[in-house]
Amino acid sequence: MRLLMLGGTEFVGRAVTDAALERGWDVTVFHRGRHAPPPGVRALTGDRTAGPAGLAALTGGGPDWDLVVDTWSGAPSAVRDAARLLCGRAGHFSYVSSRSVYAYPAAAGLDEDGPLVAGASPDDGGDVPYDRAKRGGELAALDAFGDRALLARAGLIIGPGENIGRLPWWLSRIARGGPVIAPGPPGTELQYIDARDLAEWLLDAAAGGLHGAYNTVSRPGHATMGELLTACARATGSDAELRWTGPEVLLAAGVEPWSDLPVWLPPGELYDTLHRGDHTKAYASGLRCRPVGETVADTWTWLRTLGGVAPRRPDRPAVGLDPHLEAKLLAL
Repeated sequence: MRLLMLGGTEFVGRAVTDAALERGWDVTVFHRGRHAPPPGVRALTGDRTAGPAGLAALTGGGPDWDLVVDTWSGAPSAVRDAARLLCGRAGHFSYVSSRSVYAYPAAAGLDEDGPLVAGASPDDGGDVPYDRAKRGGELAALDAFGDRALLARAGLIIGPGENIGRLPWWLSRIARGGPVIAPGPPGTELQYIDARDLAEWLLDAAAGGLHGAYNTVSRPGHATMGELLTACARATGSDAELRWTGPEVLLAAGVEPWSDLPVWLPPGELYDTLHRGDHTKAYASGLRCRPVGETVADTWTWLRTLGGVAPRRPDRPAVGLDPHLEAKLLAL
């Protein structure tokens, strides 16, 4: 298989690239040159934000590709330009989308036929809200590739290489030890996917000719909040004391779900939207999600190779609970 990875040097894109190389595939990476591409790939550079001119490196001679994978989360016009350019040179186009494309709130158990966000267009440029950007990217992929386009609607993505900071923050905080505010109850069910499991599914699905939309997430309750944080303590060897605190106490203190305490959401519409999506179509097509302990341990191993400081995307805000607020909560 010949893969063109649009991106390929960070997190999900890097996971896809690594998985393809492990399979012995011929991999070309098109990126902006901000990070070193992995060894063993053919590297092309360009800036998709510059419009069609930024894709010039893809217009020269060279092989066609069996598969293109695109993880772009900015303006849909960048997906449009790339997909239009490549539709005659690639057999299949996989776009890593998001469950954010569903109209909010998404009911618990919502499948791929649920209502979608309104107002998105593949021609949207500039600063576009995330949900519309991802839906616009889907439309761009479908417009160019039709039934050769696969839409992977991922939810929360964690694992080695994470450049958002959610799991790395929990690992770093728990590694410091001492009392740690843990959002309860510990049995709260989580839904997510390890970037490496997403990558393997993407390659299998494309090789098998799958097309259309798939909710690429674990089953709800694949892990719980308690299992996630206990795995963090185990991986880091920490003596941290998890102080389980109810959602009503946290919210009353001004704690912001998802950002102050990453991954956690209290019961309600947002929790149902992000942690209760339907997974059956993706599982029936072969998606498999590794145990939470493996994801956590491997992320800690990777984080230690970086001196404990994870990379962070400049377009995403920092996450994690302010130490002063945590101290106040611990004193209650």
